[in-house]
Amino acid sequence: MSNRPLAAAGRLVPLLRAGLIAGIVVAAVAYPVAAATGLGAKVTAHAMEHKTKILSTALPAETSYVYAPDGKTVLTMFYEEYRQYTKLADISPHMQQAIVAAEDNRFYQHRGVDPKGVARAFVANARSSGVSQGASTLTMQYVRMALRDSAKTPKEVQEATQQTSLRKVREMRMAMDLEKELSKDDVLERYLNSAYFGHRAYGIYAASEIFFSKAPKDLSPVEAATLAGLVKSPSEYDPASSDQKDATGRRNYVLDRMTQLGYLSPDAVTQAKTEPIRLKLTYPPNDCASVPEKWNSWGFACDYLKNWWSTQPAFGENRLERLDKLRRGGYRIVLSLDPKIQAAAEQNVGTKESTGSPFANGIVVSEPGTGRVKAMAVNRTYSLDLSENGQSSNPEAGPKVKANYPNTVAPLLGGGDLAGYQAGSTFKMFPMLAALNAGMPLSTSFNAPHRYRSEVYDGWSPSNASGAMSGNQTMWSGFGKSVNTYFVWLEEQVGADKAVRLAEQLGLRWRTDVDREHASPAKAKQWGAFTLGVSDATPLEMANAYAAIAADGRYCEAIPVQAIYNRDGTPTTWKTASGIEREVAKPRCRQVVNADAARAATDAARCPTGDTPARGSCGGWSTADSVRGTVGRPVAGKTGTTDSTRSAWFVGYTPELAAASFISDPDNPFNAVGDGQSQIPINAVAQTLRDGLKGQPTRQFTPPSDRIVG
Repeated sequence: MSNRPLAAAGRLVPLLRAGLIAGIVVAAVAYPVAAATGLGAKVTAHAMEHKTKILSTALPAETSYVYAPDGKTVLTMFYEEYRQYTKLADISPHMQQAIVAAEDNRFYQHRGVDPKGVARAFVANARSSGVSQGASTLTMQYVRMALRDSAKTPKEVQEATQQTSLRKVREMRMAMDLEKELSKDDVLERYLNSAYFGHRAYGIYAASEIFFSKAPKDLSPVEAATLAGLVKSPSEYDPASSDQKDATGRRNYVLDRMTQLGYLSPDAVTQAKTEPIRLKLTYPPNDCASVPEKWNSWGFACDYLKNWWSTQPAFGENRLERLDKLRRGGYRIVLSLDPKIQAAAEQNVGTKESTGSPFANGIVVSEPGTGRVKAMAVNRTYSLDLSENGQSSNPEAGPKVKANYPNTVAPLLGGGDLAGYQAGSTFKMFPMLAALNAGMPLSTSFNAPHRYRSEVYDGWSPSNASGAMSGNQTMWSGFGKSVNTYFVWLEEQVGADKAVRLAEQLGLRWRTDVDREHASPAKAKQWGAFTLGVSDATPLEMANAYAAIAADGRYCEAIPVQAIYNRDGTPTTWKTASGIEREVAKPRCRQVVNADAARAATDAARCPTGDTPARGSCGGWSTADSVRGTVGRPVAGKTGTTDSTRSAWFVGYTPELAAASFISDPDNPFNAVGDGQSQIPINAVAQTLRDGLKGQPTRQFTPPSDRIVG
């Protein structure tokens, strides 16, 4: 007797079993009770319904864009998954048809789960003794992607993607529930914005731009079929690889399916299949290192933006959460830099000419009354490529440590984790301001000797830079000539701790162990050398601190943006500790010293610049008397140098702008710049204020009152 009927029967049993299992799975999906007693026992109907509600409103991760102040020029982007959400109306009908043909030809007939597809997949898999065919509809695939994208823990990611029957049942149930909440067009739109097409292209907008450099609405049938074919296996069918054979075969398969579904005529498909895949690849920028070369110096402002963002509670509980929001939140961020002022700053610190110097010359410009940063420039090229950099000038760094020039991404201007540079006599502003705020008048006089022995500071004996500084001084003349012994005495009168605390209120932070120890409540009263600027500071901090004086004592936190918008175009807001909702990009200001004290400090600060104060006398000479002539309008400020001129500073301001410039070796603070270069930051500030304010009406400083003049 022949064995053929028995053999046929033997093959039939697995197929019947497969069909039975398929029916059971579909039934389990359709009926919550059945699901809860079988493969779905671990997932309750209530939990799935709750998750489905979340997925019906959740949107996938989206690229954040950083714009120049015009709000149109894209400087760079931040993303983990390059994606820009696109409405279905802005996606070519060819693309919509191609993805249905490639992934789910019964999409418009089923309700989230295709029973015929499930049965067909089980039969095919039983025949092959493995997984040769899937049964996932577009809706089920979207559920899987949405669960993955909304996962907050590694466990949730694993549960969303693991190859288990439980996951499949959950997907089916959630797909059916989701189609009760969303229309077919809604599901298709979300799918096309979530799918991965390879080459870091997530969603159809990114895929269209990366592969064809065009918008999704402009995709041709051939281009749409090419992209739709990628979803199944982005690496296997990558048309950007050297061999397009597999990509072409997959494209042609999709074109044939489009014909079978009536989307394209047979003649059109026959013609289309003869065409080669013509790519026009685009590589979207990502992060600050991708700022275009013509905007290179803006990379430092971009880096400051990223560091600032990581400190803002509005974007998460910690640094990692906040940066994740930046890369996934789809924000539109408009920088606060002013192109005119930025160009002036770049020119006046020689960003094109002196990048090869170990001495960094940088400048930051801040806007009084808002804290918005208007310029950040340093004589360095913003680049991650350090291959052409020489050896560090720090002898303790070792032979393999590269110098920070000509290329660097280090936050040399502030806003990062670098301590900064000793700021010298620019710190004399803080004890003077504290004294004025405490009610001491500008006319407070002291017969300052060349060397002064302080009984308050345990016999410490500082001296002046020149014997010509000796004699009776007031705040005007003492500040204009930078008389050390006058300011040590003045600091004694008001209390060094008061000056330290005021500096903190004006935005200074202590980043070295030595500075933190001296600034501590236990030690601050004895920190006599504070007034001489022995502490490290950054130009960002100093520009912003002096900007508060220009704003009549109103301090505003430094901020690198003029606007931040959510993906829906609304301004990004947050709730303060007191429960008040406010825009993240709005200035955050508070009165630190009274307005009259700030105006008095400004009057004294006109003396170092060669300007004429409204009320007093500068004593005949000053440390930066060229500034007033260069700026050409009322200006105040202060010079600062450290021992052996290891660094040199100038901080200057008008009613409209405050700027701080320094020159120092960031790699080796003991590498002295020398007296000959101390004029460099003075010129950088004066010329930047001049050029940045060119064409604007001249504004006057408000004079101090009679009471505080004395």
